[in-house]
Amino acid sequence: MNLASLDLNLLVALRALLEERNVTRAGRRIGLSQPATSAALARLRHHFADDLLVRTGNAYEPTPLGAALLVPCATACGLLERLFTSRAEFDPATERREFTIIASDYAVAVFGAALARALHAAAPASRLVFQQVGPEIAENTDATLSAVDGLLMPHGVVSGLPTVELYRDEWVCVVAADHPDIGDGLTMDDLARLPWVVYQRPYDAPAARQLGMLGLEPHVEVSVQSFQLLPSLVAGTRRVALIQRRLAELLAPIADVRVLPCPFEAVPVQEALWWHPVHTQDAAHIWLRETAARVAADLTALTPAAEGAGAAGA
Repeated sequence: MNLASLDLNLLVALRALLEERNVTRAGRRIGLSQPATSAALARLRHHFADDLLVRTGNAYEPTPLGAALLVPCATACGLLERLFTSRAEFDPATERREFTIIASDYAVAVFGAALARALHAAAPASRLVFQQVGPEIAENTDATLSAVDGLLMPHGVVSGLPTVELYRDEWVCVVAADHPDIGDGLTMDDLARLPWVVYQRPYDAPAARQLGMLGLEPHVEVSVQSFQLLPSLVAGTRRVALIQRRLAELLAPIADVRVLPCPFEAVPVQEALWWHPVHTQDAAHIWLRETAARVAADLTALTPAAEGAGAAGA
């Protein structure tokens, strides 16, 4: 298809219509009159040879094609917004920019908080938005990252995209501080007989996959979509959980748990910032990447023991 023959204003109208499911509200959202919005809907219906929205009672519902277009339309709008706000230079002290990063709650607690402090100091007019990691990141990485500034994720989940290395971490086990059955260390037999708290998304926790490769199928009592909740769900119980050392050391004093080495050689975490190639030459994005690298270097310098332990497990 020849893009020169398309009116890209229709993309904005399409997104508003599919999200609002109402011609009047969609027009108000994008600054068009009701007749103009109705005309845009007519042109879209002609282009796609589909009604896109159909009346059901007193409301409009998307057709199957309309529903299928909603996410790609929002992604395309986000990409275009970022494309046309790109600048050759970026002055963090004076310019306003919103940076959006997809990250797990672990990455936000361990790295994101330090990055937010750096932006507060150097780019006071800018805003940092963290979005939770969803299943779509593994299913359609390119499309997801094209509409945001980056993804905080260890190696082993995504590949083939630009990245800057950040810091290393290692997997440890946490048990209740007063666990009646555990002394100074854990064995593989302990992991086999104790009940577990686990993080639900296996692509974010490769150490859990390693247990299966070792022939150990944990008895899972609780599963949760938050790394930060693992210690509190272990405290006061006989449960055990796998968690990143940096996060465990932040939460252990609060949750009343003990941090113990894994009784198996868990592959360490190498956290990185990934981004879509469309952002590579954007001056603001370059500044963000350089800032992230400096924050990571400071984080590594503050915790040489953990870095050494992670390197030893590699």
